Amino acid sequence: MTDVKLSSQERNILAAVDHTLLSQVATWEQTKELLREAEAFHVASACIAPTYVARASDFLSGRLPICTVVGFPNGYNTCRTKVFETEEAIAGGATEIDMVICLGDVKAQAYGRIKDEICAIREVCGTNVLKVIIETCLLTEAEKIHMCEVVTDAKADFIKTSTGFSSGGAMIEDMYLFRRHIGPDVRIKAAGGISTLDDAQAFLSAGASRLGTSRVVKLLMQKGGNRL
Repeated sequence: MTDVKLSSQERNILAAVDHTLLSQVATWEQTKELLREAEAFHVASACIAPTYVARASDFLSGRLPICTVVGFPNGYNTCRTKVFETEEAIAGGATEIDMVICLGDVKAQAYGRIKDEICAIREVCGTNVLKVIIETCLLTEAEKIHMCEVVTDAKADFIKTSTGFSSGGAMIEDMYLFRRHIGPDVRIKAAGGISTLDDAQAFLSAGASRLGTSRVVKLLMQKGGNRL
């Protein structure tokens, strides 16, 4: 348990955070530290590299949801590869999957192909949470709208803005765009560039129900003098 004194607003923000470490050079020791932080601050999940999922599952023993990524960060893996990644992640203990679509298919307007891929991963996920990353910084407004429709039709749980590894991250205006075009059962995850508590609250107020960030917990740790 953390002894940091938190306001009700801060607790509400934390409850929406996927505390994230996806750096290419992240070690298992660094990942364990993130898991400790995530558990102490009662976040929504810990989002970690696939290679650490099974070890994280043993480390946490079910005390916190584990999120991991599929087809990350570029999305151009084959559908079979993404399905296998998903199967392996769930077998290892992940309960939330953040998959990246093939952006080349968006540019080619091959929306049926994208839907089929999401549906295949949806089937493998079963009751586990599926979030679909569409990398908004690389899409036109029309493409974003099409992807809202595809994600809804494929029955994913979330549409997610960004990997955090491209040319831009989440934008407030995309929260409003998503809200107008997703179905009632689809939620929004904002990720990439959320660096302050004000940013986090702004995205939640605009319609996001999950936030992909590592910085919110770090800011609150600094508030408490880095004590867990």
